[in-house]
Amino acid sequence: MRKLFILFAAGLFAVESYSQDFHLSQYDAAALNANPGMTGVFKGEYRIHGHYRTQWLAVATKPFTTGLISFDMNKGKWGFGGQIANFRAGTGGYNVVSVLPSAAYKISFGEKKYSFISIGAQVGFFQKSINAASLTFANQYVKTNGGEFNTALSTNESFSGNGIMNLDVTAGAMYYYANPTSMINPFGGVTFYHLNNPQESFLNETNKLPVRTEGILAARVVVTPNISVIPKVFFQYQKGATELTYAAQGQFYLSNYDLFLLGGITYRNKDAAIVEFGAKYAKFIARISYDINTSSLTNVSRGRGGSEFSLTYIFSTPNPNPVPTCPRL
Repeated sequence: MRKLFILFAAGLFAVESYSQDFHLSQYDAAALNANPGMTGVFKGEYRIHGHYRTQWLAVATKPFTTGLISFDMNKGKWGFGGQIANFRAGTGGYNVVSVLPSAAYKISFGEKKYSFISIGAQVGFFQKSINAASLTFANQYVKTNGGEFNTALSTNESFSGNGIMNLDVTAGAMYYYANPTSMINPFGGVTFYHLNNPQESFLNETNKLPVRTEGILAARVVVTPNISVIPKVFFQYQKGATELTYAAQGQFYLSNYDLFLLGGITYRNKDAAIVEFGAKYAKFIARISYDINTSSLTNVSRGRGGSEFSLTYIFSTPNPNPVPTCPRL
């Protein structure tokens, strides 16, 4: 499974991806999915985020799909929220539903309290299921008709059930510098998924989900009052599988319309080139991206990889006495 964080915009990435969890190309758009330390870390009172991705429609009769929705609240030093996600893959009816309540606590420090550390955790559960009757195995393959699967033959497999449910624990921390007059605002963080190594097996076997470690180091650089760039490095590791991403994200502010335009190109090493566009207007941030496949599947996929959409709504009460600052997402 190959697919795959913080703040908003569009970018240029270079990636190596072999991880075992489902991934998003717009991983920075889904804050709670990327790091529980981001819970409540936004300018406003509450945030609603929706995300949908479909992949490998060109090579699979049942493409991989990812959908999630999250909600979080900014309560000063505290942030509270939660995420519900659904992942589907393959003709075997593989389906995952994940429910993760989330909380974070922000600590400010420094001479003018512009530096922050936000520590967060998610404790919830996942439910995984398959349709075992739709699966085929090597011992069911026969040579008739030039080769085919005979589903009338026994699979010789022993399934403990078509569904499993287990506890899932994630923890993360973010650092960010939030000086509204600074040309450079660095941020970074680390996340540890599946800290409890939950059991996940449809067979009568012991199979624990390994911890996935994720890290990011980045900065928002103001080029002009209307143009900003976000260079960043993103890293993931899960039981020998790694992903390394170098990024440069950008945004352009149209002051006459109070509109942010987002756009960019992403390259995921040995996997895909990703084209992305988006905009922020009023309380909404919308992004759309497409993965152009560049892997060894290109001869079959003809470059068709995956499409992804995200929409974020941030509610905030207007400030009756705003302080003029450089525009921010």
